[in-house]
Amino acid sequence: MRILLVEDDLELQANLKQHLIDANFTLDVASDGEDGLFQGSEYSYDAGIIDVGLPKLNGIELITKLREREIDFPILILTARDSWQDKVEGLDAGADDYLTKPFHPEELIARLNALIRRSAGKASPQVYNGPFSINTSTLEVKKSGQLINLSSSEYKLFEFFMLHPGEVKSKTVLIEHIYDQDFDLDSNVIEVFIRRLRKKLDPDNQLGLIETLRGRGYRLTPLASNEQRTEDESDAK
Repeated sequence: MRILLVEDDLELQANLKQHLIDANFTLDVASDGEDGLFQGSEYSYDAGIIDVGLPKLNGIELITKLREREIDFPILILTARDSWQDKVEGLDAGADDYLTKPFHPEELIARLNALIRRSAGKASPQVYNGPFSINTSTLEVKKSGQLINLSSSEYKLFEFFMLHPGEVKSKTVLIEHIYDQDFDLDSNVIEVFIRRLRKKLDPDNQLGLIETLRGRGYRLTPLASNEQRTEDESDAK
């Protein structure tokens, strides 16, 4: 998942960046509201983290302008202010959740994951599709209850598919949600990772898990079986 972080405290920015990268997010950063508005308007994100006290354009103004442009990725605001009025102002501007400084990075990541799941219509960190499941908190992938070992990039790609089953995603969209702005969009890396996912998850193509639509992109096939839910729940007991 690709995140926009807009934070002018460079020490906090660097700290959050490392925690988010460790949690398998792809990250773009901005240090003021104007740059945040530019990046938020020009690039595609799965969520944003925006500090309220930004230079040039404060966080509330930034969120208001993004929403006026019909940019609808979920936004988590960071604020050093602890009055309920400030929190309400941020939510009324179009933010989806807030954290008051200081906070634990683990809480930020948990809230961020929850926002991304809800924006994809998922309530639980455990997301299912036929015999496959992912846990967006532990980053585990299972097939019929058995762990599947994926690389970081393979996981990011499969997670994006699992949160958007049945939707056609172009190569450009997939790259935008997995890599940062500087990645080479002409690379054949997506084809490579699609082949790897098919080999690891559906080696005999019995399920037709990832479909190629020539000239359009790729689509994760929605699978009807819920057998893995019982197996995973049994493992947890």
